[in-house]
Parts: sequence; structure tokens; C-alpha cells
Amino acid sequence: MPEQNPIPGAVIAIQTFGDFLGFNPHCHVLVTDGCFYGKGMFRVAPPLDLKNLEAIFQHKVFRMLLAKGRITKDLIAMLSNWRHSGFQIFCGQRLFPQDETAMENLARYIIRASFSQERMQYLAEPSKVVYRAKDGTEEKVFDALEWLAPMCSHIPDRGEQMVRYYGYYSNVSRGKRKETEDDRVPCIPEADKSSKEYRKNWARLIQKIYEVDPLTCPKCRGTMRIISFIEDQEVIQAILKHLGLWLVKSKPTPKAHAPPAGYIVDHLSQLPRNDDHLHRDPDYPWDAYLQS
Repeated sequence: MPEQNPIPGAVIAIQTFGDFLGFNPHCHVLVTDGCFYGKGMFRVAPPLDLKNLEAIFQHKVFRMLLAKGRITKDLIAMLSNWRHSGFQIFCGQRLFPQDETAMENLARYIIRASFSQERMQYLAEPSKVVYRAKDGTEEKVFDALEWLAPMCSHIPDRGEQMVRYYGYYSNVSRGKRKETEDDRVPCIPEADKSSKEYRKNWARLIQKIYEVDPLTCPKCRGTMRIISFIEDQEVIQAILKHLGLWLVKSKPTPKAHAPPAGYIVDHLSQLPRNDDHLHRDPDYPWDAYLQS
């Protein structure tokens, strides 16, 4: 018997960049593998047909562009007859609720920055930027201003939301659930601030973002510990002056160049690929999921 009022959930992050900051619009989507219904019940959906899903996605995009006057019916007819549609959908492996590491890694990936500081090298004297590809097999050299031009194209407009929540995860749906839930059960349990692990959480988050452990000594690589916090401004200034860090010499201004006539657009997708990525449905361990 079909469930009443099933609700799926999705978190969609809009991305616009490729490997070398080329404009490559695509979406990273976290979607429930089924629908919620009733009070906390969940029904698993059948495996996805990626070819049909790709056709639906293409139709929705064309219809949106046509309604906004960004495309014509003749152009849609021409693009629809292409052997390769220009649209691609990749469906990754299912994540289980118990696999917190995989969920955290995927969440970091879908909202990652448009460029990696670790793969970028700035040459001050010629005012150039050297950027390596993700796989490390290729690198490109940009003029500093030429590098800033594509980077600025990925900055969202003021107030534009690049992460959207739909269905079960939307603000409206979460607000309704919060109103109907028992007040004695908090929606988000408060963390135990007295626990030792919670106090160390700040160092773990810094290490995940900047890939540097703030509690590791950069000289001897030994483990450091916090002795005290210094809040007196005069003491802070005296320490920084003693270390020669109070007045940092500014770098010379890069040489000005004419604005670039254009920049290289790289069409390589940042999504993982495999030989049959357009025709293969993901493998679902049904028994393991149903028993969890």
C-alpha cells in the first residue's frame, strides 16, 4: 500500500567552476534514497535510471532557459539532436547513517572552494600564478590579473544562496516538525561542553579546513598544549614586537597589465568519472540497509 504524503529531501550546492577556474556550471546534490512519511518513517526507493534522469534534467534546464528568453526553440531542437547532449549525471555510492566520516567528507566536497591554495603558486617578480590540476599531471601559468578575472566570475551576487534545501530538509518542513515535536525532546541536542573531546573540537576543525594541525609544533613536530590565553593588548604587542611580527613589511605592488581579452575555459568536469558513468546504476546493498 502506498504511503500517504511521501516527502523526499535534498541539499543542492550550485557550482560554477572547473579544474582551472573555467566556467563549468553544475550542481552537487545530496538526496535521500527514498521518501519520509508519517512520523519518522522512511521508505527506500528503487534504483535510479540515470539515462531517464539525465533526460528529465535536460528538459527542465531547456524549459527554464526558454522561459527566461535565454534560448530559442530552434536552438533547443538543434541541441536535442546532438549525439552528446552536453548534460551528465553521476550517481555515487549510497551513504549509510552510521558512516559519519563518509558523510562529512562528501559534505565538504559539495561546498568546496573554487580553487585550492595548495595547488596555487604565486611568482611575485613576474606577477604570475602557477596552478596545478587536481591529478598533478598538468599546470597552467596565468598573469596575476588574468587569474583574478575568472576567479571573480565565480563570486555569487549579494544575497544569492548557493546552497538550497528542498523537501524534508527545507526550512518550512523543519519548522513544521519542530512545532509538532515534544518540547522535552530538543531538535538539536546540546553538546556536552565539559567533555574533553568537545574542548578539542576547534583544533580538529582547523585541521580539516586548513590541513594544518594547530597543536603540532612547526619546528620540532611535537605536540603542543595550551598553557594560558593572553588578552592584554600591551602584552600581545610586546610579544609580537619581540618576535618581529608586529610590523610586517608589505610586498611590492604587482606590475599592472592590460585587462585580459579573455581567459581559457576548461571543459573538464570536476566530477569523478568511470567508463560506464552514463549507463550504470549504482550498486545498492539492500540487505545491509534494511537491517540497519
